[in-house]
Amino acid sequence: MTANSQNLISVLRHGLIVSCQAPVDSPLYDPLVIAAMAQASVNQGAVGVRIDTPAHIQAVRKQCPKTPIIGLWKQQIAGSEVYITPQFNHAHAIASAGADIIAVDATLRQRPGGETLSELITRIHEELGKPVMADIDTIESATAAVKAGADFVGTTLYGYTASTQHLQPPGFALLSQIVEQLDVPTICEGGIASPQMAQQALQLGADAVVVGTAITGIDWQVKAYQKAMRDGYEL
Repeated sequence: MTANSQNLISVLRHGLIVSCQAPVDSPLYDPLVIAAMAQASVNQGAVGVRIDTPAHIQAVRKQCPKTPIIGLWKQQIAGSEVYITPQFNHAHAIASAGADIIAVDATLRQRPGGETLSELITRIHEELGKPVMADIDTIESATAAVKAGADFVGTTLYGYTASTQHLQPPGFALLSQIVEQLDVPTICEGGIASPQMAQQALQLGADAVVVGTAITGIDWQVKAYQKAMRDGYEL
């Protein structure tokens, strides 16, 4: 682990990272709104933020110049299910926008363009000088990511891939496996819906916890409330 990675994990350790994202068709998708979400989160003690797209990262970097940003860029590429920062050019763009850590899909699925995870991580380290957060779905992909040189491992894609779609986030069992079997800073992300669940993740050994929808997902939260209230009324 590089000195930069060690410094970042010391800043993030045992802290809350807020994922400030919004659907493309939401009014919240505006970069200024995303930056305001990030600033509000930091004001209340968040140790870092997770941000999608170069434009949003750039806006957050301007608003929160000292806050660690885990950056990613979701891109759908024909012929591949990998969509979180799938290729080096996407990593380069978010690094240039101001991301401190580059999050990449590190599942065992085939990557677009024939690029391997090891090649991607090596280029991010050597050409961009940034640490990498590997978003994984299984202990096998976590192990492969560590072998490939990932600086952090996150349970982000547990429950969101074909091999794990029958499982419900958060991936606490997966988190425990990683903590027990791998020597790598581990971030619990996905399905954390309450402060108590975040606390549980730390108790299981997570170095930090990412919360998104439960804090910043206004569109999804309102839709869920509306559905529950409507279904209850119809009964």
